[in-house]
Amino acid sequence: MDPRLIYMTAASLEEAKSLARMLVEERLAACVNLLPGMTSVYRWEGTVQFGDEIVVIAKTRADLVDAVTARVRELHSYNCPCVVAVPIDGGNPDFLQWIVDETIEEPPTVA
Repeated sequence: MDPRLIYMTAASLEEAKSLARMLVEERLAACVNLLPGMTSVYRWEGTVQFGDEIVVIAKTRADLVDAVTARVRELHSYNCPCVVAVPIDGGNPDFLQWIVDETIEEPPTVA
């Protein structure tokens, strides 16, 4: 068992819901949380920008991180979407096992 949180952002609640549904339906993630109301401040193409975004947090396994990243990049509206994996160092063992149980057994091949 090697669970991960994947932190992402989306441009709209509709996009975040679409990404979340796809990840859960395809069993690439056991659960996805959507946190609307975030403002991001970032440098893009040489200027500082402000943007309203949705935080997307997916619970998955380490061996699915590449597949999740590839699928999000395929469907996301951004040219360079934020997709970063964070190890889960501890927690409720039953919940961590649930993440494993609710995700696909074999990671899909990522080109």
